[in-house]
Amino acid sequence: MVHLLPRTTVKPLQAGDEINIVAASSAITDENSLLEGLSILEGWGLSCRYRSVSKNNWGYLAEKDSVRFRSLHPKNPAPLLAFARGGWGAARLLERSQPWRPGWLLGFSDVTSLLLARLAAGFDGGIHGPLLTSLASEPKWSQKRLKSLLFTKSVPDLFGTPWQNGVGNGPLVVANLTVASHLLGSSHIPNLEGTILIFEDIGESPYRIDRMLTQWRLAGILQKLVGLGFGSFNECNAPKEVPLNKTFQIEEVLKERTLDLNIPVVGNLPIGHCCGNAALPLGQTAILNGGTGSLSVITS
Repeated sequence: MVHLLPRTTVKPLQAGDEINIVAASSAITDENSLLEGLSILEGWGLSCRYRSVSKNNWGYLAEKDSVRFRSLHPKNPAPLLAFARGGWGAARLLERSQPWRPGWLLGFSDVTSLLLARLAAGFDGGIHGPLLTSLASEPKWSQKRLKSLLFTKSVPDLFGTPWQNGVGNGPLVVANLTVASHLLGSSHIPNLEGTILIFEDIGESPYRIDRMLTQWRLAGILQKLVGLGFGSFNECNAPKEVPLNKTFQIEEVLKERTLDLNIPVVGNLPIGHCCGNAALPLGQTAILNGGTGSLSVITS
């Protein structure tokens, strides 16, 4: 079985290391929350090379593609590139050749496209975790977890709800379902055979989630996983005005589309657009236990 393993190895951060703020997606509307998140990282001994963040915008994007591309690939990249916010726009940057370099990339939601593309290119250091604009609102355990991952490359186990028994062992991939689904068919989806895949999403109706998971099934990808997990699916409930016998609830869809795969499945992991977005390293070996509902990352 082919396993996805990064070809580069990122080093743990140390006090004094620098941060680059990356605005690769939607326009920044709340600079206070961004600076609050940055303050937390600086409290860990890190420093931001450029504190000012442009308040300019290009429509609903933070800036034109060329400017956002330079934000993603600065001439002198810091050991940590932390994304300001999500929204939309990061995937547009993948139309260009990517000069990826070793280091840490931190973000989630729309940043999924960049995390997956970088992983597909063989680079370690991608973290599915809080954005700068959401870090300050994370609970203390989540902030502590991110710090541990950045400085020691280790994190405690996560626990969700057991849905399907079994134990899967393989490289870990975490993604926003909608963003990742729109990368299918491109070169920016890594080889997922033999991996543990974790999905999260927000604001999608159950039938839309059904449609996307069906696409992954038709592509034959879900059938090649060794484990599947689901994080938060906030605001993904069926409309209240629709009778219960005329719709499916989100958990029903997630289970119906996956429990026949004969692999461990765990739901309700504290990952995604929720209060407690647990940081996880992409590409690192993990163990998903469908009997206990646990997700363990093996320290490299």
